[in-house]
Amino acid sequence: MSQHVSSEQLKESLAEKGVKYALGGYVDLHGVIKGKFVPLNHLGRMMKGSELYTGAALDGVPQDISDNEVATMPDPATATICPWNPELAWFASDLYLDGAPFEACSRNILKRQVAQAADMGLTFNLGIETEFFLFRDSEDGGFEPISARDTLAKPCYDPRGLMDNMPIVGELVEAMNAMGWDVYSFDHEDANGQFETDFTYTDALGMADRLVFFRLMANEIARKHGGFASFMPKPSANRTGSGAHYNMSLADRETGRNLFDPANGEDSYGCGVTQMAYHFIAGVMKHAKAISAVIAPTVNSYKRLVRKGSMSGSTWAPVFVCYGNNNRTNMLRIPSQGGRVECRAADIACNPYLGAAMMLAAGLEGIREGLDPGNPHRENMYNYTDQQVREMDIELLPQNLGEAVDAFEADPLSRAVFGDAMFDSFVSFKRQEWTEYHTHVSDWELQRYLKFF
Repeated sequence: MSQHVSSEQLKESLAEKGVKYALGGYVDLHGVIKGKFVPLNHLGRMMKGSELYTGAALDGVPQDISDNEVATMPDPATATICPWNPELAWFASDLYLDGAPFEACSRNILKRQVAQAADMGLTFNLGIETEFFLFRDSEDGGFEPISARDTLAKPCYDPRGLMDNMPIVGELVEAMNAMGWDVYSFDHEDANGQFETDFTYTDALGMADRLVFFRLMANEIARKHGGFASFMPKPSANRTGSGAHYNMSLADRETGRNLFDPANGEDSYGCGVTQMAYHFIAGVMKHAKAISAVIAPTVNSYKRLVRKGSMSGSTWAPVFVCYGNNNRTNMLRIPSQGGRVECRAADIACNPYLGAAMMLAAGLEGIREGLDPGNPHRENMYNYTDQQVREMDIELLPQNLGEAVDAFEADPLSRAVFGDAMFDSFVSFKRQEWTEYHTHVSDWELQRYLKFF
């Protein structure tokens, strides 16, 4: 939808398609969509910021109950008719406070970094691979895969498990394609009940908008079929978790030319990207531990970021701050096609606005300072012992949320990207989350220690 279409034209266009209500959706700290429904007759008022919200009522909107309300300012270019309910149209929205962009709005935080890139003549392109689980509630109060025959020890790429879930996955893919996302593949992933959809990249802001909408849409479509979509990074200890791999490149803002494509520059390390990309990689590696708190933002995230844990096979998730070519044991991988950099540490529970903002800021710093990532790792990094990794001066990603938040707080980049209010709110909320988990007495502890001594 063009930015230049008037609110009246937009209202008429949506009404012709059967839309009755509009949702100006912003996100909380977690990247979960919030907002009010507005009858379509009041769309013009909503587009001017009529809908006000008490920030203190939500996680990570750093306001006191005595502060002025924040207002949603919908982006008309994002007008999307909800596939599961065509009477409802969704708009990605920025938060404003007292007539100006609210510093602590996740979308505004990303937009500030996108503007930094634009000042350097760059566009940040991003593709995010969506891994997720489809479950149904079980009679014993737990959950289980929707398909009764989704029980294979290695279900990855199993067409039978996928076909059994096609009423949900097929409807989801059709909806994505109807919105112009261009899904080019989808499959059953490596855990029972786990699936992945891959669709064409776009600019970082557009991709973040799509990811938060995808999570809402997948759950609503799954509910129609008696199930639910889970974006918990690792719901089972002995199965793989759900990543949200960030596939990143920078383009010339004027021509759209991919500046990570080695056809457009020297490839000094032979991995299939340009010198600019290597600088970008070095910047991300420099700030990797702080970034981890944002792209792997939950207690559960760090049960995915392990070498093996209780699994019989690989977790397929990175634990080392290193990069390489088409090698999935590195945090940063350059796929065989080249021309882009994939971060494998991000998981599907991330707030993509905040994750993309941190990633872009770190990469731009690497470019400005001409940082060097060193030699790539083409070998299986899991084969090294911890001692060998230390001797190679390779750092580990944080091993739990507490370590990640410490790294985030200690890194000056975090406050520079988030701004004071969101930085303080994020650190406070995540520390409390870690404390509540750390002091919780689990079933594992009771079974192990209650009658142990």
